[in-house]
Amino acid sequence: MPDKNIKKKTELLAPAGDFEKLQIAIHYGADAVYLGGKNFSLRNFSKNFTIEEIDKAVKFARQKNVTTYVACNIYPRNSEQKEIEQYLKNLGEIKPDALIIADAGIISTALELIPEIPLHLSTQANATNYKSALFWKKLGIIRVNTARELSITEIKEISVKSQMEIEAFVHGSMCISYSGRCLLSAFLSQRDANRGECAHPCRWKYYLTEELRPQDIMKICEDERGSYIFNSKDLCMIDHIPEMINAGINSLKIEGRMKGIHYLATVVNTYKSALNEYYNNPVNYKAQKWHKKELDSINARGYCTGFYFGNPEQNYFKTAFKDNKIFVGKVIKESEKDSITELYLTKIEARNKIEKGDKIEILKKLNPPAQDRVEAVYDEDMMKTPCAQPNQIAFILTKTESFENDLIRKYK
Repeated sequence: MPDKNIKKKTELLAPAGDFEKLQIAIHYGADAVYLGGKNFSLRNFSKNFTIEEIDKAVKFARQKNVTTYVACNIYPRNSEQKEIEQYLKNLGEIKPDALIIADAGIISTALELIPEIPLHLSTQANATNYKSALFWKKLGIIRVNTARELSITEIKEISVKSQMEIEAFVHGSMCISYSGRCLLSAFLSQRDANRGECAHPCRWKYYLTEELRPQDIMKICEDERGSYIFNSKDLCMIDHIPEMINAGINSLKIEGRMKGIHYLATVVNTYKSALNEYYNNPVNYKAQKWHKKELDSINARGYCTGFYFGNPEQNYFKTAFKDNKIFVGKVIKESEKDSITELYLTKIEARNKIEKGDKIEILKKLNPPAQDRVEAVYDEDMMKTPCAQPNQIAFILTKTESFENDLIRKYK
């Protein structure tokens, strides 16, 4: 049974690596988004946002009744302090709904310069117990993104004893390091993960050599794509929404500011639908078959439940990567129905080749993807053409109605 003390619905928090991803996340049902500036966040190789773009993003999200959190979770050096102060002042003028911070110095500076902006503690700060949470609460932090090493039981105890907002990851890639604080990238590629420059060496393919036979390179066999000896499976908690909510988690966070919009749309849409299923029938919640099918269709390294149930090696329904669908286009204008043919003409921005006769799926908000077929393709001037190439604006004719920011894909 759901906890009767939980009054506010748990939010779905989605990543926004750029403005297009922000729009897609909101379109597919995110209650909140998190984003970073060009500096001082831990995803510097995502496109990210200038100060002007952050202002635009916050205003856009508010128009859609979506909250915006700005990540400033880098661990800075002495030389960056003045620049960080100015950055925080700029954010104070924009007034996002909260800042996500890990470093105690930035927290102190933010409390001094922009005390009106709520502060959330990043998972990078390694909050692993309720006394740590209470310490941050005394300083003015209102939400804790708990360390990834914690179990559901431990998180619930932190929630009860701290009476703070709790945020926890529900889906996505997981670092093998302690709450994301890793030096592997810094050593192997001189790119510091704790300063937003991770090269993701844990995901590289590795081979072994023997000391007396250096010419013999031996593959570590794991699957057909190679071995990932440092690499964790991805987190997937689609079956365990009730446990997370009943543990007092206020925000279910999706990892992936550097992922593409097809990945983002699929995951956000799936988890928003699952949350709705839970709130419609909390006692009998069960993830739908199409939820798992959707999550099984996107790029992942196998799924597990992380440390939530004390066993990070637990296998999930996905056992290996199989990206069997191609993202081919984004709808840029609501479709129009032809009164004679009863078909829908839809304007799209092609991202991969799409041609007449293609069997497609249209990713519909809060619903399973709609199966369809491309009956005809037209160029931007409404001249018939066999296909549309990547980055072209085109029109397609289908049986399914589409709306702006719906995504279209086809099978390989």
